[in-house]
Amino acid sequence: MIDVPDSLPARMYLLAYDLRKQKMTKGGAELGYVLRAAALTELYLDGRLGEERCKPVPGTPGDDPYGVLAQISASRPRSWRHWVRKDGRALVETVRDELVRGGWIKVSTRRTLGLFPRRRVTVKDPRVVKELWGGASSALRGRPVAHVNSYDAAAVALAAAGELKSVLPGADRRRHKRRIEELSARTGPAADAVRKAIRQRNAAAAG
Repeated sequence: MIDVPDSLPARMYLLAYDLRKQKMTKGGAELGYVLRAAALTELYLDGRLGEERCKPVPGTPGDDPYGVLAQISASRPRSWRHWVRKDGRALVETVRDELVRGGWIKVSTRRTLGLFPRRRVTVKDPRVVKELWGGASSALRGRPVAHVNSYDAAAVALAAAGELKSVLPGADRRRHKRRIEELSARTGPAADAVRKAIRQRNAAAAG
């Protein structure tokens, strides 16, 4: 059995890595949405986050590794989409640094055109990504939804919502649409908030 990171945001970061191309398939704002949603989902699945009137609310006290629960506790009620979009880029950096410290990835910096710094991420052990991908693949095609590991179910829901082609190419998202909806329903509202946030961002860019 290959060891994988404990946290859902760390797992989603690694799932955004394309082993064949040896690079991240998502970055910037969209990866930030996925990682924020992963942090929210982790809290929701553990009961540390609940929902009232379609908005996240603090649940059972417990660990808050990425400070998301503290933000929600200190704020007036806001939508899931708001919390998915808030501080996404900062969380990408936090999770990346966490994975570097844990020895899961290495990051090198080079300059594009000799001017602009560009980070290159390399996964140290490709078997870790394959293990995570295998869990997501099994959740998509295997046992009844109620018996699927909750983090594997969440990985599928978040990968579909965030359009992570390294996990779910567009054809697979269409082919397994009903199954993805069932897995998403089991893992909470954050995945749908990612889908809406990306749709809104794309619409704004097109307009």
